[in-house]
Amino acid sequence: MARVEAAGACAPAWRGGFGRLWSAAVLSSFGDALRTAALPLLAVTLTDDPLLIASVAACGYLPWIVFGLLGGAVADRVDQRRAMWTVDVVRGLLVAGFAVAVALGHASIALLIVLAFVLTTLQTLFDNASTALLPVLVHREALGSANARLMTGQRIAGGLLGGPVVPLLLTAGAAVPFAADAVTFLVAAALVASLRTAAPERKPRPAGSTLRREIAEGLRTLGRDRALRGLCAATALCNIGMGALIATLVVLVTGWLDAGNAGYAAAMTAYTVGSLAGAAANRRLTDRVGRMRAVLVAGAVQTGALVVMGSVRSPVALVVAMAVFGCMGMVWNVNTTTLMQQRSPAGALGRVSSAYRTLAVAGAPLGALLGGAVATAWGANTPALLAAAFFVLSVIALIPARKPDVPVVAPDDGATTVHVNG
Repeated sequence: MARVEAAGACAPAWRGGFGRLWSAAVLSSFGDALRTAALPLLAVTLTDDPLLIASVAACGYLPWIVFGLLGGAVADRVDQRRAMWTVDVVRGLLVAGFAVAVALGHASIALLIVLAFVLTTLQTLFDNASTALLPVLVHREALGSANARLMTGQRIAGGLLGGPVVPLLLTAGAAVPFAADAVTFLVAAALVASLRTAAPERKPRPAGSTLRREIAEGLRTLGRDRALRGLCAATALCNIGMGALIATLVVLVTGWLDAGNAGYAAAMTAYTVGSLAGAAANRRLTDRVGRMRAVLVAGAVQTGALVVMGSVRSPVALVVAMAVFGCMGMVWNVNTTTLMQQRSPAGALGRVSSAYRTLAVAGAPLGALLGGAVATAWGANTPALLAAAFFVLSVIALIPARKPDVPVVAPDDGATTVHVNG
């Protein structure tokens, strides 16, 4: 087994920029939760057509498939810090304008669809730039802890705080959640703009280099690395299963289990609490078995949780299974993100990240359609079992990818040493 050790870099320092980046990410997650919860509630007041309502949600996937690779290539060309705060300013102004339209009674389904599409298109640049910026702010060996802290803060802000606040804000008016979201974008932009990072060091682009060629190089880099290739394939398969589960979970809880809205809320709360537990337990697990093996363990345990969801007709069993599923999902997310940051060559992380995300996200809408089809044909519990089957395939895809936790490109920081143990 291999380990990468860096002196004094086990956890990220809150000073030096990470604290501000964390604050901006958590604040943005809170605002996103407000908007995500408020949009469908607004949509159902504008139309009773399920297809139109679903189209608003679909726009959360489509831009990643269309523009995800382009966003990563641009993120590698520009100053990531500047790209992030600029995107947040634009998103803040767009959502503020939408809040005004809602307040004046000019909202429409078409406007909701356009807003969702444009915001997610901008997010393709923001997320890839954010992934590439984090290794600039923290030591490479501290990336796992930094990612865990980021994801924990985002899950608390978005999962525990954002959603419950929406009904309170709506009592003040339909536009209020969107106005609050606009404020979070602008404050987050100010926090990111205040970061003081060195100018990114990039090799001069070869003559005749184009975005298309740079995107292709990112795809080749992802394809050449066995670990990243396996992680990407496994995540894509998981997302097909996740799409099937998420699209039909409310039917599983309120229909097959007859647990009502309270049961659905309990299941989602259990998932969030489990995620927080996963962030706390992740470091101990990865120290014991390594990052890649931790991902394998997470996928295997999640498979078992899905089998319980689809076969045990008990609300209590569902809540426990959702907590376990959320716990291992956080372990999966933290370690796959960290491995991608550690293994990607310098100057190519944005493109590798975008290729990974685009290929992985593409499975979610397919899974949603499959979940709806199997639920219609064989019952509301079958999408969970279908998801379990895809998670089994994802674990199989990971087995050939097991490799020592050593970056492809070792950091030249003078503090990192690599020890390989048989």
